[in-house]
Amino acid sequence: MDIASVATALSGIQTQNAVSTAVFSMTLDDYQAQGEALINMMPDTNAMELSVHPHLGGNFNAYA
Repeated sequence: MDIASVATALSGIQTQNAVSTAVFSMTLDDYQAQGEALINMMPDTNAMELSVHPHLGGNFNAYA
C-alpha cells in the first residue's frame, strides 16, 4: 500500500468529518430555534389545560 494514497484517504476522511460536524451543528441550531419558537407560541399551557378540562385543577383545598 502506498503511503501517499493512505495520506490522501485520511485527509479526505478528515474533510468529511469536518463537513459532517458543521452540518450537524447547523441542524442542531435550527432545531433549537424551532423549539424556542414552539415554546413562544404557547405562552400559557395552564390556560390551555383549563380550556380542555375546566373542572380539573382549578382549585386547591388544603386542611391541616
